[in-house]
Amino acid sequence: MTTETNIKSIKADVTYWLNSVVIGLNLCPFSHKPTRENRVRLQVSDAIDEEALLLELADEMALLDASLPDILETTLLIIPNLLQDFFDYNQFLSWTDSLLKRNGWKGVYQLASFHPNYCFAGADENDVENLTNRAPYPILHIIREASLATALNYVDTEQIPERNKQCMRELNPQQRRALFPYLFKTDTH
Repeated sequence: MTTETNIKSIKADVTYWLNSVVIGLNLCPFSHKPTRENRVRLQVSDAIDEEALLLELADEMALLDASLPDILETTLLIIPNLLQDFFDYNQFLSWTDSLLKRNGWKGVYQLASFHPNYCFAGADENDVENLTNRAPYPILHIIREASLATALNYVDTEQIPERNKQCMRELNPQQRRALFPYLFKTDTH
């Protein structure tokens, strides 16, 4: 069970990552406005198994269904107690796809995935490009497809992935340690 103190700490870690990395480095040009307007929900999962996590994910999508985008645009479901192994996390994503289909949310929502050990297919685990999707905890970001379609009218999305990779390549080691402190924790025992 995640305590209230732990929840605050987890949310602080994710808020730092969101503001410093995602927004600060402009990795996602769509994230500025809803974050500034407080329309991004940070929800810390209590799940300790995949079935419970799927139920929490469904609850978050139902909450978005019941909320207007100008009140609640998106949710970051933070998973501190489960799916710490990236392979397990990646396998879980197929379950989320089934959940979207089964509940009629395919085409309504899409999920963006973030993980401390994120590794793109075909990339070496130490490739700097992986930093674009490395977060302090496993995260499922629920995105409204209608909002994304509107935002795409204003941004050339084809350039975003390569621009983000270049941004990561240009960071020096000190900048990487400052922006991704959770990747550089060392055991002091």
